[in-house]
Amino acid sequence: MTDMQDRNVDFRTCPVTTYEVDLAAERLIKANAVAAIVALLLGGIAAILLALTRWEAINLLPPEWFYRLLTAHGIDMLVVFIVFFEIAGLYFGGSVMLNSRLVAPKIGWVAFGMMAFGAVLVNIMVLTDQATVMFTAYEPLGSDVASPLFYLGLILFAVGALVGVGLFFVTIYVAKRDRTWEGSFPLVVFGFVVAGIIAVYTLLSGAVALVPAMAKSLGWIDTLAPAFYRNFFWSFGHPAQQINLAAMVAVWYAITFVALRADPVSEKLSRFAFVLYLLFINLGSVHHLLVDPGLSFGFKVFNTSYAMYLAVLGSMIHAFSIPAAMEVVQRKRGYTNGLFEWFRKLPWREPGFAALAVSMFLFGWIGGVTGVTMGTEQINMVSHNTLRVPGHFHAAVVGGTAIAFMGFTYYLIPLIFRRKLLLVGWAKLQPYVFGFGIMLVSLGMITAGVQGVSRRSADISAAGPASGTVDLSLAVLGIGGLIAFTGLVMFLTIVLSSVFFGPKQEANSLTLIVEPAPVPEHIPADVDLRPRGTFVIVLVFLAFFAAFYLANWWMLGRTWFVG
Repeated sequence: MTDMQDRNVDFRTCPVTTYEVDLAAERLIKANAVAAIVALLLGGIAAILLALTRWEAINLLPPEWFYRLLTAHGIDMLVVFIVFFEIAGLYFGGSVMLNSRLVAPKIGWVAFGMMAFGAVLVNIMVLTDQATVMFTAYEPLGSDVASPLFYLGLILFAVGALVGVGLFFVTIYVAKRDRTWEGSFPLVVFGFVVAGIIAVYTLLSGAVALVPAMAKSLGWIDTLAPAFYRNFFWSFGHPAQQINLAAMVAVWYAITFVALRADPVSEKLSRFAFVLYLLFINLGSVHHLLVDPGLSFGFKVFNTSYAMYLAVLGSMIHAFSIPAAMEVVQRKRGYTNGLFEWFRKLPWREPGFAALAVSMFLFGWIGGVTGVTMGTEQINMVSHNTLRVPGHFHAAVVGGTAIAFMGFTYYLIPLIFRRKLLLVGWAKLQPYVFGFGIMLVSLGMITAGVQGVSRRSADISAAGPASGTVDLSLAVLGIGGLIAFTGLVMFLTIVLSSVFFGPKQEANSLTLIVEPAPVPEHIPADVDLRPRGTFVIVLVFLAFFAAFYLANWWMLGRTWFVG
């Protein structure tokens, strides 16, 4: 602390975590978190309107507004909400968790201003029908239709985010130099470091795609090869979700410790899994390019199979490590009867833990399984332009990342905003309500997509008459959308009322409702601490995964008859 004091940095000591919190970093964390909530609100409003349009019985919006709001929804949810929250997470991990000052907070505010201005500019362009080009803005449609200000907004947002990521890395360097913590990075910070490295590659790739597109929209260049744009756009568009993945898993580990005081069973193995993300996760982006000319068959197959499977191995390691950590610490507390007493005694009423559990289930059992399956070249041929793809990423990004971030937000309110969490009764239920709605949305999309419903059409009749069960699938989508929107309103009400009207107070506990029982200092030698229940859950998951994968090959065989 002497070095910090010499630098005239204002700190406060958190009474619960004992972290030394740089007040400048705290203010930036608050600003980025609030901006993320605003983007979530805008994207959520667009989402419910789109869901009620895809529900054929209602068909709410005219086509022009459907495409306009689909563009805004994709950008606000997949980019603006997620990245603002991730920047807040990086500042939290790099400064607060390492007891370090945030380097150059004024530059952090410049970065925040660029991101906020860029996000506002993009939304204005889209909502005033000056950039109805979808999230992807494919060439030549994109630069022929979209205003240059649309691209300027995206570029400003990306540059601001890149500056924020840079501050995170410089802050880590300063923390290491000043020795503000001992030993290796905490695992959560290590996960944020991996997310930050992926972010640098992702944002630079986005610039390579978007800067020429902006130049073409301004008339500075005459042509922009669609294949060039698609290649670099998907070096941005899909890896942007891999930033989410690394940050989400880091949040999973954080919530596991906060809610249960559980440490990974093997921290080295968990770190290795993050390294697998770093080396292989972005290669899965090639599944967006499987029908593109110019890329060899071998390149496509290698990147959507062997390389992607190594990234999936990373996720499988985390999928075992986190529940195993829960089981081991629960068994230490004496919950050793049978395979699953530890599971029944988990703090299901704790809002953060509920969000963690729902997030892991939706991400793994729906988002992960469908993603790996549809990333296979042959299956991708019949699934990629259908609603199966949005069904996958709604489970992965909304069901996985967004719910995990919601759970983390509940802990930030007392720890960073220093406010009392209001509407605790709602908070107990909110992750389950929102998660159940998103599950129905995803399943409705996936089953409709299996029946051939396209992913970007306001009117499904454009592809010909639909089968009888399509209407049922789209009704499930619409009903799920209403339930998920209810859960979203619950979350926004809880957070905004707590942040702006909750009594000011210092945190007095890591958890919000359910305080975990203490772990005995001495565990009897005859207590079985092996995570046997987790092993059974993993076997069941692998069986489900194999059955789903093989079922998709069977359906593919029924599509392409030979003989």
